[in-house]
Amino acid sequence: MTNGTILVVGATGKVGRHVVAGLADAGVRVRAMTTRNPADVPVPDGVEVARGDVADPDSLPLDGVGSVFLVWPLMSAKLAPRFLAAVAQHARRIVYLSATGAGDGEVLFHTELERLIEKSDVDWTFLRAGGFAANTLGWAQAIRADGVVRDAYGAAARPLIHEKDIADVAVRALLEDGHTGAKYALTGPEVMTQTKQLRVIGEVIGRPLRWEEISRSAARRRLLDNGWPTAYADVALDYWEEQTREPELVSPLVASLTGHPARTFREWVTDHIADFR
Repeated sequence: MTNGTILVVGATGKVGRHVVAGLADAGVRVRAMTTRNPADVPVPDGVEVARGDVADPDSLPLDGVGSVFLVWPLMSAKLAPRFLAAVAQHARRIVYLSATGAGDGEVLFHTELERLIEKSDVDWTFLRAGGFAANTLGWAQAIRADGVVRDAYGAAARPLIHEKDIADVAVRALLEDGHTGAKYALTGPEVMTQTKQLRVIGEVIGRPLRWEEISRSAARRRLLDNGWPTAYADVALDYWEEQTREPELVSPLVASLTGHPARTFREWVTDHIADFR
């Protein structure tokens, strides 16, 4: 079903780089968009790299593009209308990496992005990914330093997903018919609390690690200090608190859409072991 080049926006990120690799393996034309110097971006043989910025629609490398994989790099949808208008002049399909809970809250920028994409003149597929296993990389510095992770809501439980599984679904949605209008809820295969996630990391790297619970207010201050908008930080904290009582459910869609089981969190840690040592 693919006509034209597939543009990957967010091509150097955790998911995007695997989307680029999967599309290259499939033998289709791929253009990786970056805000960096294209010469500095490593890509598989045959993949084109082009500079572009979602904040500047005139810079987008859209010539010959038929489909777009989109990871929105901002925490606001303010600039999205002009970006989507430019894309719609060229592409006929967008596969958007959204998030669990999109569509349910006005605060989440993913909700607004989805609504804007739905109103645009393109076919679309939304990948509503749950918790990323890669988010635990935020603990890596503390793990390397003294083996103690200080955070809130250690009892919050989610089925964390490997970024490769998201990419595998994205490649299918970009290359196959039958995904238009789908809103796929994607998760890993097992529900696990944050404290258990930390324990698994310790088992894989061969070191005892410890969770130290901090208050919600301390966690909120940390998010704000890291540049999170206030409303988004509050929504995130509310959601994590909810997960201590009502954990996210496991979705079977990775397996049914890709034909392989979703990768476990232990497999993810093994793939990223160097980050924690």
